[in-house]
Amino acid sequence: MKLDKFSLIVSLLFCINLYSQKEYVFFGSYNWDKTTEGIYVYQLDTINGKLTKITSVKDVLNPSYLTISPNGNYIYACTESKTPNAGSVSAYKFDSEKIALTFLNNQKSGGENPVYLNVHEKGKWLVNANYTDGSVSVYPILENGTIDTIAQNIKFTEGSINPKRQEKSHIHSAVFSPKFDCVFLTDLGADKIRVYPFENLQKEPLKTEKSSFIKTDLGSGPRHFTFSPNGQFAYCIEEISGTICTFSYAENELKKIQRIETHSENLKEGFESSDIHISPDGKFLYASNRGKENNIAIYTIAPNGFIKLIGYQSTLGKHPRTFAIDETGKFIIVTNVISQNVVVFRRNLDTGLLKKVGKPLKIKNVSCVKTRIY
Repeated sequence: MKLDKFSLIVSLLFCINLYSQKEYVFFGSYNWDKTTEGIYVYQLDTINGKLTKITSVKDVLNPSYLTISPNGNYIYACTESKTPNAGSVSAYKFDSEKIALTFLNNQKSGGENPVYLNVHEKGKWLVNANYTDGSVSVYPILENGTIDTIAQNIKFTEGSINPKRQEKSHIHSAVFSPKFDCVFLTDLGADKIRVYPFENLQKEPLKTEKSSFIKTDLGSGPRHFTFSPNGQFAYCIEEISGTICTFSYAENELKKIQRIETHSENLKEGFESSDIHISPDGKFLYASNRGKENNIAIYTIAPNGFIKLIGYQSTLGKHPRTFAIDETGKFIIVTNVISQNVVVFRRNLDTGLLKKVGKPLKIKNVSCVKTRIY
């Protein structure tokens, strides 16, 4: 079939644009020393899965968790994590042409041990979860990407039944709803998912007077939380009990419909479930287990939102704190904190199963991974 001149030009431009796009991978770490590298930037080869180091930054302490602004121009980090009587959030500008990461500013986190950050879709608000202190902080983001002073800081106090892990509230993630009009806070210490309407045009966007919560099973320890691509379902990984709770979702309300184990039948205690993500096509769910297992549990997702275990993949390291599915959906990148290595797996788009590609990458105390196509 012959293409007319216009169609040929459009096809050529599409191919040029596709070829010119690059995917970058950002890693945070527990460096424990500001004179050593803390944040790393790699380029991902989306054909073979190879990671190539591009740049890194020092003069930052324990950037344990990262998030990327909607326009990709700014990287925000939880800093001074696991540092007694400290804690901050930091902003960096990322120049994708010069491949440079430049520090902009930081602010106090409003609580000890910040562990999770999220940016509103408009790019004007940053929400931070403080684990040890059991609080959430909200910051305006200025036009140049810098973080303004705290607009809201809400602290929670109640705990739950596990005296070693749940002596008080521990907020472990802050996730926006699909329409960005609500924030869901997973409280590992209180066995609750806290729900706050979010009005981005207000000076204090979290509407405390309209807040509510969902109770999870006692001793479950809800950790991370994610929505299905179609926005109809939500999934919460529960760290202490090693389980995933499935919810139907509509109009900012969650309804529990399923609860399933993430660990193998042979493991009876010591569960340390950590991260959870869904493939871009919405067909597969992946959950990481630390502790004795160190693997990724793989599930299919049915049209009614229910998940079914289809297998496990070793992370080929110890303590997979976080992982990411790259934007093409072809690869999963896992950070193993204790073994200090990063492993890339190719994802079978039909079966959802994983296969290691390339050699593991060594990064000191690597704790977080995020990806973005530019």
